Amino acid sequence: MVREREEQMQQMTLADFARELSGNAPVPGGGGAAALCGALAAALSSMVASLTVGKKKYEAVQADMNALIRDAGRLREEFLGLIDEDAEAFAPLAAAYRLPRGTEEEKAARREEMERALRRAAESPLRIMEKTREALALVREAARKGSVIAVSDAGCAAAILEAAARCAALNVTVNTRLMEDQKTAGQLERRAQEILAECQDETERIFLSVSSFLQRNQ
Repeated sequence: MVREREEQMQQMTLADFARELSGNAPVPGGGGAAALCGALAAALSSMVASLTVGKKKYEAVQADMNALIRDAGRLREEFLGLIDEDAEAFAPLAAAYRLPRGTEEEKAARREEMERALRRAAESPLRIMEKTREALALVREAARKGSVIAVSDAGCAAAILEAAARCAALNVTVNTRLMEDQKTAGQLERRAQEILAECQDETERIFLSVSSFLQRNQ
């Protein structure tokens, strides 16, 4: 059943995805929701650039906006792929939980498999965070150079990416806290916190810049 959901994830409508998210199945979950937020933010960045291209007032930034549209399209697809990846990462973990642990050998084998599965499950949201940071560079570009009629959409993209980063960070920790390898767990957690701090700083700068612009130009 989990495998069927994984294979269908990108083909779902938003209504279907939300319905699946609301049920008692383990996937999609918070990681998939974070990746969807990333895809929406990338799409908003592309929207800002698309509303800028072809406008005489913005002739000087046409090349930048065309590049932004291209890069945002790539990121949008990568985020959508990460929805599936996050779901797929759960399957080995679910299987590890079901392994027998009667004998000492079985317990040892289960622990080893759990460690591998937990690490994979933590690395998936970490990749979402890395893509979130990458997407923020595009949002910053859209907010600075894009059409002023769509600047609020750049601010929205920044806010959505902060939510994605926070959500993904929680999904790193929920897995690392169960790992016995504290060194690896600590490395993953520190990496997640470093990226989260960078994302929060950048989203705050973008959001405040957009808010200030809108207030000045009422």
